[in-house]
Amino acid sequence: MIAGPSVDRHHWHPKSQGGTETEWLHRVCHRMIHRLFDEATLARDYNSPDKLLAHPDIIKFVKWVRKKPVDYVDWPESAGRYGRNRGKRR
Repeated sequence: MIAGPSVDRHHWHPKSQGGTETEWLHRVCHRMIHRLFDEATLARDYNSPDKLLAHPDIIKFVKWVRKKPVDYVDWPESAGRYGRNRGKRR
């Protein structure tokens, strides 16, 4: 996604689904992946960088985030504001 000093480990196949392989991702990208997709969807449909980068929402996000400085770190958004939890009440 983007290079930068702020990174998290991402399991391409989620740990809860039996995954062990990880890769370093920029924290902003990692957060967006988990905002958009639940773990079952990640395990089933988006378990590689190529598959993930083919999704329209990720394509749009990557275009946007590449314009940010490499040390950019966003603040967490409120639950339900964007992505898979949109419209759900607590």
